[in-house]
Amino acid sequence: MKLLRFVLRLMLVVPLIVFGLLCVGLVYPLLRPKSRAWLNRTWSRCLMAACGLRVVFKGEPRMSGPVLLVANHVSWIDIFVLNSARATSFVAKSEIRSWPVIGWLVAGAGTLFIERGQRHAVHAMGESMLARFKQGDAVGLFPEGTTSDGFELRPFHASLFEPARAAAVEIQPVALRFLQHGKRSGFAAFVGEETLVANLWRVMGTTGLSVEVVFLPVLATKHADGTLPTRLELSHQARDAIQAVL
Repeated sequence: MKLLRFVLRLMLVVPLIVFGLLCVGLVYPLLRPKSRAWLNRTWSRCLMAACGLRVVFKGEPRMSGPVLLVANHVSWIDIFVLNSARATSFVAKSEIRSWPVIGWLVAGAGTLFIERGQRHAVHAMGESMLARFKQGDAVGLFPEGTTSDGFELRPFHASLFEPARAAAVEIQPVALRFLQHGKRSGFAAFVGEETLVANLWRVMGTTGLSVEVVFLPVLATKHADGTLPTRLELSHQARDAIQAVL
């Protein structure tokens, strides 16, 4: 049954991916930002459904204007789940660009790739994020820097909170809670030395997977005395908010 389920879902996913690649290469350059965002959101929802993943949104996402979405990181799924709510340009490690198919799709959708370990990488990424904020876009950040099983949070890297802080852009924490048959589960987590193909086989071959996308209140932009929080304080606030609902 697992093999049959995987094959049937693959028959749905492959045409969606081909359509997505065609959109990225041919259609996106011709569309206005609103139309591109609608297509990105709709396509991401269809992809998650074809993979057998049910997405449940909770809370109130910021649906317009610039915002930094800060989320815990569990899987390659996360990017498409959050794009299902609002088209978002994600900050991702440069290695993802080389992933077959998924790398091409997220690159074409506007992902911002950071060269980890490069001397000027954080500064260059900050400039790219500010440019997206000026366009009124949402930028997504996984400040753990790597994936986890979805139950515990790793420490947050605070450096990429600075562009949003400096530009007075709202920062909204988002908790991703993966479940299987209604119970919290790390089944879909893409961690360790597992390959992308192995994770796809496991996710697309099972049943009952869902993810709750919990949009938490926007972080306060000022302290009670009117002073601005530091990027480290903002990272701690975001981490505490997410950890509280995991």
